[in-house]
Amino acid sequence: MVTDAKGKQRKVYRWYATPWEILRQVADLARYLKPERTVEQLNRRAARTSDTAAARSMQQEKQKLFASFGRSKSA
Repeated sequence: MVTDAKGKQRKVYRWYATPWEILRQVADLARYLKPERTVEQLNRRAARTSDTAAARSMQQEKQKLFASFGRSKSA
């Protein structure tokens, strides 16, 4: 946590990482995966899409989801 001159606190991260980048750092990762999954398979899957493209896709899906909340079921 960093506190500025006005006393406002904010969290500062040393580095940014995707969930997969963080998970890869777990010691003996293969032990926690389903038997039919391998670390190599997950690496290939993660490499298929850039982080930016994945984030855009997720935002589009979130917009669709939130737009559906406003729809009336009685109409």
